[in-house]
Amino acid sequence: MSPGSGCSLALAVLLALCVTAHRRFPALDHIGPTASDKAQGRAVAELLRRLLGNRSTEFIVSVSRSLSNDSLDVCELRSTKNNRIVATGSTGVALASGIYNYLKYFCNCHVSWSGDQLELPRPLPKLTGVLRINSPHRFRYYQNVCTFSYSAVWWDWPRWEREIDWMALNGINLPLAFTGQEALWQEVYRAIGLNQTEIEEFFSGPAFLAWNRMGNMFEFGGPLPQSWHVNQLYLQFKILERMRSLGMIPVLPAFSGNIPKGILRLYPKANVTRLGPWAHFNCSFSCSYILDPRDPLFLQIGSMYLSQVVKQFGTDHIYNTDTFNEMTPPSSDTAYLSAVSRSVFASMTAVDPQAIWLMQGWLFFSDAAFWKPNQIQALLHGVPLGRMIVLDLFAETEPIFSYTESFYGQPFIWCMLNNFGGNSGFFGTVESINSGPFKALHFPNSTMVGIGMTPEGIEQNPVMYELMSELAWRKEPVNLSKWASLYSIRRYGSTQENLTAAWGLLFASVYNCTVPHYRNHNHSPLVRRPSLHMNGGRWYEPADLYKAWKLFIDAAPSLMSKETFRYDLVDVTRQVLQVLTTTFYQDIADAFQQQKLPDLLVAGGVLVYDILPELNRLLNSDRNFLLGTWLERARSLALDEKEAQLYEMNARNQITLWGPSGEILDYASKEWGGLMEDYYAQRWGLFVNMLVECLDSGRPFKQDAFNQAALQIEKGFVYNGRKYPTKPQGDTYEIAHRIFLKYYPQALKRL
Repeated sequence: MSPGSGCSLALAVLLALCVTAHRRFPALDHIGPTASDKAQGRAVAELLRRLLGNRSTEFIVSVSRSLSNDSLDVCELRSTKNNRIVATGSTGVALASGIYNYLKYFCNCHVSWSGDQLELPRPLPKLTGVLRINSPHRFRYYQNVCTFSYSAVWWDWPRWEREIDWMALNGINLPLAFTGQEALWQEVYRAIGLNQTEIEEFFSGPAFLAWNRMGNMFEFGGPLPQSWHVNQLYLQFKILERMRSLGMIPVLPAFSGNIPKGILRLYPKANVTRLGPWAHFNCSFSCSYILDPRDPLFLQIGSMYLSQVVKQFGTDHIYNTDTFNEMTPPSSDTAYLSAVSRSVFASMTAVDPQAIWLMQGWLFFSDAAFWKPNQIQALLHGVPLGRMIVLDLFAETEPIFSYTESFYGQPFIWCMLNNFGGNSGFFGTVESINSGPFKALHFPNSTMVGIGMTPEGIEQNPVMYELMSELAWRKEPVNLSKWASLYSIRRYGSTQENLTAAWGLLFASVYNCTVPHYRNHNHSPLVRRPSLHMNGGRWYEPADLYKAWKLFIDAAPSLMSKETFRYDLVDVTRQVLQVLTTTFYQDIADAFQQQKLPDLLVAGGVLVYDILPELNRLLNSDRNFLLGTWLERARSLALDEKEAQLYEMNARNQITLWGPSGEILDYASKEWGGLMEDYYAQRWGLFVNMLVECLDSGRPFKQDAFNQAALQIEKGFVYNGRKYPTKPQGDTYEIAHRIFLKYYPQALKRL
């Protein structure tokens, strides 16, 4: 595509000056980058070098905070006579996202978790005049406390570096920085007088730390080796240094009241409540001990911990902690709830008088029966207005601001959650996110101070995160079909009409869930323990998906050298096979109910002996869909074989059983090569065989007996010790094309 073509389209899509009436919060005035302008400019220059290699010298970059007069981020870009781009940003993040905007809309480039498309035109396309982009949002928040377990748990520094680069390019200035906190807790617990056994019985294994931190569970998957603490601390120092150098404001952890049982030995009179079981766990790994925030010991432990955090990690004055996450408070008395938040906040201000408490608003949604308006207001008003920021965590589907008078005056961030458990599978709510943030900003007396992305897991549906982060720089909704075509052009560096049409179809169907209250927990029978009463949970017409699949297959031969295209070809084919699994499952269930053995054998045979093995081969052909990589990353953090086995057990258990006996079974399901063959396909084989035996012998199908047998397969997978490929195998196009020839006609027939 020639440098200038698409410019008129691009300009139509460009980000115009944003003028919005803001409710100002003087309490937030001191929040901002700590690195000097020069240091931030240098950090962006290094980011561009990592991204663009030698071509990065064609960008002359600098940071000047005087560019913005109201704490809102701005970036200005212009061309020089010798075809270079001069870019100035009010912060490092503003600068990086301004440049990424230019790369996207003038150079048709793209950066994502699943590959980059960086074929820069030579020379760089010229800008006429000054291109000025700015954000109406003070904060652009990123991550969910769960992301650290579902996605980032095994990351090394190169992977973190890549993610922080992605954050800067996408305008994130308020990232969660939760790595390494257990090392500091260990110091605090030792100082209080706990012994090593008591500490080890408290921390969960690495893959479950998010829920240990929130007081949902303890010990399972542990004990944490000392080498884990050392490694995570080393990572956190590098993460914080890099985030701050780019002008980000890292959010650090604070104390919520969740304590090891051993504290009771030292303080038998402390006001401690033992909670009931969480999820389907019993009290051997859940029923946490919660210290009442009104007990003086809370202030003592909370301030000891935060002092340690500030001493080791420095501070940007924003701290996250969540009381009562998925746990009902012991009393609904409003005076009690206000006292709780007042005490939690006091443990922060005792150490940092400028502290701001960032709280997830998830509890108001997940326990709506408890959190009525009076209770919500009481908890929020225990903290002075402007000193707490609430994350409206799932605002694209379940906004809380709209029925709490904008969180009763506390500032909030409108967040898109989009993903639960890091599940594979296409999903999006494009219409909702395209209008929601703008409605929230213009809500009567709106206290909105930012936009956020809070997925439980990442590395899927990259299109949703690109759209959402771009919306933070716009003053009005985008034209979704135009946006989708431009996305397709820059993702593949190709103007093939097949692909822009395919993305138009996907945006109008699978990426536009409009079912009220829909939660995207991949409901497909493919990744669930089989039974005769399963629901496919589809919110779109498969016909659109099948049409898009055909367009991808038709475009494939000339684009297989592009990693972004190969990934999407695998992903769209995977989604089709997920839908077909549901239709074959329905055939299996119908044949069994109608006692038609030949039909059962055919449908079951196709699913178990062809669809699932083909899907496994397809997933194994792309490096982004390999179980082996997840397991290898886990093992690579270990110092010896014993640690490697512990980490591998954590890695395997989280994506399957999620607990010793399937307490949160398949919540974090993944469609990965290796897992498809040795886990999902094994369960489906068992299910079909059992149904066949029942028809043969005239006995009824007993779900309990099947569940017991399935549990053996599931546990067997966690401990099978098998090595899985870490390098892709087979030719993606050949496999996808073969699947297409076999199943496209079938798919159409079943519409």
